[in-house]
Amino acid sequence: MPPERLQKIIAAAGIASRRKAEELITSGRVVVNGQVVTQLGTKADPEQDHIRVDGKLLEGPERHTYVALNKPKGYVTTVSDEKKRPTVMDLVQKVKGRVYPVGRLDWASEGLLLMTNDGELANALMKASSNVPKVYVVKVAGQPDEGKLDKLRRGISIAEKGGRRVRTAPAKIRLIREGDNPWLEVTIIEGRNRQVRKMFEEVGHHVEKIRRVQYGPLALDVPPGDWRNLTLLEVAKLKTAASGRKVAAPPSPQIPLRAPKPTTIKPPRLQHSANPSRSSKFSKAPRAPRPPHEKPSFVSRSSVSRTSRTPHSEKVSPAPRSARPSHLSKPSRSSRPGTSRPPRAPKHKRD
Repeated sequence: MPPERLQKIIAAAGIASRRKAEELITSGRVVVNGQVVTQLGTKADPEQDHIRVDGKLLEGPERHTYVALNKPKGYVTTVSDEKKRPTVMDLVQKVKGRVYPVGRLDWASEGLLLMTNDGELANALMKASSNVPKVYVVKVAGQPDEGKLDKLRRGISIAEKGGRRVRTAPAKIRLIREGDNPWLEVTIIEGRNRQVRKMFEEVGHHVEKIRRVQYGPLALDVPPGDWRNLTLLEVAKLKTAASGRKVAAPPSPQIPLRAPKPTTIKPPRLQHSANPSRSSKFSKAPRAPRPPHEKPSFVSRSSVSRTSRTPHSEKVSPAPRSARPSHLSKPSRSSRPGTSRPPRAPKHKRD
């Protein structure tokens, strides 16, 4: 691995930012191969050299983490604040690894904020040449006419620190909600300090609310104060956008001013059809009424004959012997040879 600057190695290990790493080096808190290094620009090989910061050995570069945060109003977009104000770092304390914000949202602004420890991606996204689009929904005081909006679309001169004035790049602006204080959707490709607020101040309209709803291929989809990890596909799209190539933008999000009421869909009631041929397979035909003169008859068990209890067949009485064929009928005793009996004498009654 080719040698790299110490501040870059320390920042990649998640110890501190590059600016903070430079302070660690100049204060003599960094040791390389047993020797204290205080000169900026010193290079080392993280795979071959032993680098210690405050006596702790570096274990190599930290795993990259990418987080999308919905910053609420009242938080400063910085790692630490001298005035002890709440920072966005207070909202991502449960994130594994050390992350820092990419770009800035001022104290009164809210919306999508990307945080990561991938320094190369962060620097590429913040470069002006990347032209990564950023979409804001803005509520302004008063109704700006089309002439003022056209000035903002073409680009307008705004003041920066030190009194220097710069001209903004062309912006896309469209009306998304009418009213005395309308909501506008503003798309810019720059990231100047308080740029959207200064643009509307130049045309005479104060910005009351501002929310960033899209950053390149990322769209705001978490509640205020919450965050989520980016997917591998989203990270790949971010890197593509940072390189200057075009990426398919997500659908424009709606302004979540008021949550819609949930709608419940009731299943249709099944009705009986008067025509049985047209009734559905789920409908049940009504039972025909019983005639008033017909009453159910109840028969006792003893009155039912044995033959009537057989459901499938009916018993047939045997035919008389005289009707049987001669070859099936049995001969009588009198017709058998040697079996004749003498006639009996009649009985006499007693006197």
